Amino acid sequence: MPASAAAAAVIPPPTEPTGPAPDLLLRFEEAAARHPHREAVVAPDGESLDFATLATRVRTLAAALRGAGIRPGQPVGVAIGRGPALLTALLAAWHAGAAYVPLDPAQPQERLHHMVTDAGITVVVADPAAGVIPPPGVRLLDPAATASSGADHRQPWVHVPVGAPAYVIYTSGSTGRPKGVTVPRGAAARLVAALEESGSYAPDPGRVAWNASVSFDASVQQWARVCRGDTLLLLSDELRADPGALAAYLTEQRATDLDTTPSHWSLLHRHVTDAARRLPGGIRLFVGGEPVPAAMWRDLAELGRTGTVNALNLYGPTECTVDATVAEVTGPEAHIGRPLPGVGALVLDDALRPAAEGELYLTGPGLAQGYLGRPALTAHRFTACPYGPPGARMYRTGDRVRTREDGCLDYLGRVDHQVKVNGFRVELGEIEAVLSAHPAVAAAVVTVRAVAGSAGHGSSLAAYWVPAPGSGQDPEPLRQHLAASLPDYLTRMSLTPLDALPLAVGGKVDRAALPDPGEQPDSAGAAPAGAGLTGTPLPGEGPEPTGEVEPLIAAAWQEILGRERVLATDDFFDLGGHSLLALRVVANLKKHLGVVIPTRLVYQHPKLRDLALTVADHAGLAPTQDAR
Repeated sequence: MPASAAAAAVIPPPTEPTGPAPDLLLRFEEAAARHPHREAVVAPDGESLDFATLATRVRTLAAALRGAGIRPGQPVGVAIGRGPALLTALLAAWHAGAAYVPLDPAQPQERLHHMVTDAGITVVVADPAAGVIPPPGVRLLDPAATASSGADHRQPWVHVPVGAPAYVIYTSGSTGRPKGVTVPRGAAARLVAALEESGSYAPDPGRVAWNASVSFDASVQQWARVCRGDTLLLLSDELRADPGALAAYLTEQRATDLDTTPSHWSLLHRHVTDAARRLPGGIRLFVGGEPVPAAMWRDLAELGRTGTVNALNLYGPTECTVDATVAEVTGPEAHIGRPLPGVGALVLDDALRPAAEGELYLTGPGLAQGYLGRPALTAHRFTACPYGPPGARMYRTGDRVRTREDGCLDYLGRVDHQVKVNGFRVELGEIEAVLSAHPAVAAAVVTVRAVAGSAGHGSSLAAYWVPAPGSGQDPEPLRQHLAASLPDYLTRMSLTPLDALPLAVGGKVDRAALPDPGEQPDSAGAAPAGAGLTGTPLPGEGPEPTGEVEPLIAAAWQEILGRERVLATDDFFDLGGHSLLALRVVANLKKHLGVVIPTRLVYQHPKLRDLALTVADHAGLAPTQDAR
């Protein structure tokens, strides 16, 4: 419920922390000294490291980094898949006083090169099998080779000031290029301390599932828990794609904590809830990255009442070090809770006056330094705080909130075109800029569509483009163009050609008037998806699925995407599919074929017939003549 105007006129100060937050690397060293033989990290393949072994590997790699010329404050690229070596590299960068910069090997080389150059990286810790090719002059450091190099691992960790950078996370940028957010060591330390002080973390060490990709800031809240003595349980992509196997792994490893987005939880809830009932104390669930739907909130609240799944809703932008508010999931209404200790949450109107409802501004020691190498953008988003001491800053979140009578905050949506799609932060302008750069595109716009069907929750990206004069309407060159510049989560979308973009009275694109992907438009003027494309049928026309595998995939798509009919030539992403729904496809195929299909096959072969051929080959099935 909204607060009164009088209550809104008073801005509460940040909740004071109970004490200074010690550096996380120092806390890791202390945890390793206290409990050297406790498991620090466990991988699904059975590999595990205790704290003593991990600490030795961290010091050895840190010595190699210093030998390669890395000095305190410098950036270190990290391009390693999910495994103990990744954790070693992140901690080693901190041990050397450096800031780590995640470089996901799955992202396009062009994007990785931009990040390396933009961050000024001179050394990349990389697994040679990852296939990352750095720009000229950048040195690759193999963590496996350094482990047996004989480097002196007895060197003490490098003491750095709290303002030294801890990591640089690249997020979607409205100009078509990702922007690096630089987070200082003190802010990372304050995050963990604030979650402890708020009671979000249990006092005793737990067994924490590391779910998020290291390329996203949500991973910091998960992997940094090893610094307080928790055991990390690594989740492979195969486990994340198979809810049943993931639940079995959590049960086997006696997991205590799991972090996920609401979209991912909608796929996991049945299996993980069953697993939680078999675990002492259930599972503590951290949900964040996007709003929690009302029905999901009520379901989690009931699970919490029974002690099965004790859920916390976390909110916070990358620029404020992962989490800024927390809410225990109880009661009938979803909200984002109260600020964490040390965080100031200001609700201001357009004139920066206190208001019951308005834009949320955040202050306190958790603020990032800003955007790497972008002083103008930093000054625009990180502004002087008129309600704090001299020199205080506040971050303009772009999120609209309302203050409730109980002091909690209701999330109301965005004030700009930045969106969250299944937990991923997306600047629609970045995709539009890349798409518009293709010579076959005269104009382009990207929006978000809700996905109907049994998935129950989720959304997908939808792109619309006007072909340049003399250009055709084939979307495949555009898909290849997007894939060469953007990561997967920014390229999985429907592509619909239009004669013209619908315009509102003011001359701007009328996003509400855009047709649903694949549907016939109204008389406003756009051509239907696929119309005029040589060899491409109109919606509802085309070959039916045949053979052994095609009907299985078609049935899965119909159930997951809420479609009454799916053709052999249909494209998963044109029908509204996205990364989380691809996990459901994989789980469905495992159920019927008895084998786990890598999720990447859905990305690489989005057309049903192409996917069926690949799945048949992967499963050792002979494709029928009809499926060739």
